[in-house]
This record gives sequence, C-alpha cells and structure tokens, in this order.
Amino acid sequence: MFRKILLVLIGLLLLPGTMLAGELQIIDKPIQWSAQREQLIREYAQTHYGMDMVYIVPQAIVVHWTAGNTWESAYQHFYQEARSDGTLNVASQFLVSRDGTVFRLTPETALDRHIIGYNWCAIGIENVGGVNGAEDLTAKQLEANVKLICYLQEKYPTIRYVFGHYQQDAARSSGLYREKVAGYRSEKIDPGRSFMAALQARLQGRELVFYPE
Repeated sequence: MFRKILLVLIGLLLLPGTMLAGELQIIDKPIQWSAQREQLIREYAQTHYGMDMVYIVPQAIVVHWTAGNTWESAYQHFYQEARSDGTLNVASQFLVSRDGTVFRLTPETALDRHIIGYNWCAIGIENVGGVNGAEDLTAKQLEANVKLICYLQEKYPTIRYVFGHYQQDAARSSGLYREKVAGYRSEKIDPGRSFMAALQARLQGRELVFYPE
C-alpha cells in the first residue's frame, strides 16, 4: 500500500505544470512601509480606480523586467514611499535576481504601483534584466517565476490570469482593466515575448489564462 501511494505521489509531481509551493524560497526584503505609504496607496486607488483600498484580492499576475543590471538598484528604486511629485512610488510585490533569488518587497496583497489599469487586482513580479530592451532574462529566473506563480495560484485561488507588461492591452479582454484618468497609459515591451512564451509552456495545465503574443 505504501509503495502504491508513493508511486501516485511521484506521478503527480511529474505532471506538466505541477510544482510544489514548498520548493520555493522567498527572502523577505521589505521596502519602506508606513502610514504614509498606506495613505499614498489610498490616494492612488481613489484617483485611478475610484476605490478606497490598500490591499487587493489578487486576480492576475503581471510579469516585468527592471531594465537594470542588479537587484540592488531595483530595490533602491522601489524603496521610497513617494515619487518626486508626491504620489505613490512604483513597486512590485516580488523581485527576482539574475540568479533566481526571489525577494518579497511588500505584503503579497498590497496594492503596488506596477501596471496602469490593473494595480487594484494584480500581483507584480519584477525580473532583473532587460537593459536597452534586450531579452536576456535567465533560465534561473524562468524557474523562479514558474515556482512563484504556482505558489501564488495555490495560495490565492482567485488568480486566473498571467500576462507580461507588454500584453496590457490584450489583457483588457479579462474585464479587469480600470482607469479613471483619461489618457493615462504607457507603452511597454517587458518582460519579452520569449520569456512569456516559455512561462506559458511551463505552466500548461495550471488553469491559468495567458495571452497570445
């Protein structure tokens, strides 16, 4: 009987797209968080979504690159609570270094400012790389993103969508896009088409919605 149970468990582990969340290691590296950040989040949510909120119910995961060479520079960029104009600073919940190390920068369900129109419902994953638009994210980053997305989907069953920042327009078909400020948008190419195609291939069978290139 024990041998049969063991064989079943091994078979489950070998299913395409199956990943144990327990395999993932996350290092907590919090950016600055105080009552000021929470107030800035509320102001951002009111301005852009007409909502009073600090925390989200995650429904999507958005994958990015930092356009920088080191996790330290990205961390410093995200660290401050406010931008120079006094509004909420940009940040994502997670940052993945070139060697695949995963850092958690904020509470997983914090409303972080990382993608126009979806911050109210999306968790962001930043990957170090993409300097000058080069599609150079590493195999270790791919592996880390696969594990992290599996972990998040298992923890938050409300997550249904995964898309790259450059797919923000295609993702409008999800019905999740919201933006009250007219003309507020940006053009993006991160994290690269090849990285998203590899992610989609690795996550087949996870009941997640991806978007064509």
